[in-house]
Amino acid sequence: MFSDQYFFHYSLLSLYLITPPTIISLLFLTAPYGKHHRPGWGPTIPPPLAWFLMESPTIWLTFLIFPHGNNYHKFRAQILIFPFLLHYLHRTIIYPLRLLINTHSRKTNIDSPSVRKSAAGFPVSVAMMAFGFNLLNGYLQSRWVSQYADLDGDEWFWWRFAGGLVIFLSGMYVNLWSDNVLMGLKREGGGYKIPKGGLFELVSCPNYFGEILEWLGWALMTCSWAGFAFFVYTCANLVPRAGANHKWYLDKFGEDYPNNRKAVIPFVY
Repeated sequence: MFSDQYFFHYSLLSLYLITPPTIISLLFLTAPYGKHHRPGWGPTIPPPLAWFLMESPTIWLTFLIFPHGNNYHKFRAQILIFPFLLHYLHRTIIYPLRLLINTHSRKTNIDSPSVRKSAAGFPVSVAMMAFGFNLLNGYLQSRWVSQYADLDGDEWFWWRFAGGLVIFLSGMYVNLWSDNVLMGLKREGGGYKIPKGGLFELVSCPNYFGEILEWLGWALMTCSWAGFAFFVYTCANLVPRAGANHKWYLDKFGEDYPNNRKAVIPFVY
């Protein structure tokens, strides 16, 4: 007999099951957007619109689901879901707006081939896959917090929340700071440049490292199989792409690119 608990259970299982194929496929095939844009993936839409559409389920689905859980009126549930919404409010609204503003500021440099590539459309097929993942993950995270988390009897809640929040906010700061650096380089025009300063001196993709830290913090805050699944999937998605970005930088800039940098995890990978 169908039940919400049954649906939640198999949705969670689905997230774990799609993680190994994701990391295996991304080790051999790099998603064709940004610096890796290439034809052959069907119609495209402007990147700001793509980011808005594909990230939006995490916002509207959470607001639809959250009020219908037993934990809805509990302060612990409300404060626990806040970091999740904070990240996706930025990723769904603020980040696309910044991309749009940045794109307009670079129109005078559109004759540069590398600028044309960075401003190329976002494949609808890739955006739809991301939309599907965010539907699944948005449901799992919001439903777990609002319905299935045992918040009343958790004596360690505030300790885990505080520790996880420190990790989450540290990762969010790294992520936002890195995005600012990359957008600043694009505004300068003249094509791709070697990013420098801060964690860019240690890894090629500190923005991905920051996001990995965010969802590690979330997994600690929630102490749930749903939160852990999201963290593991984030690694499966971003670590291979960071490796592809690192190789792209090395191929493009050759000996000018610092050879001591790792791809995404400082001193490790």
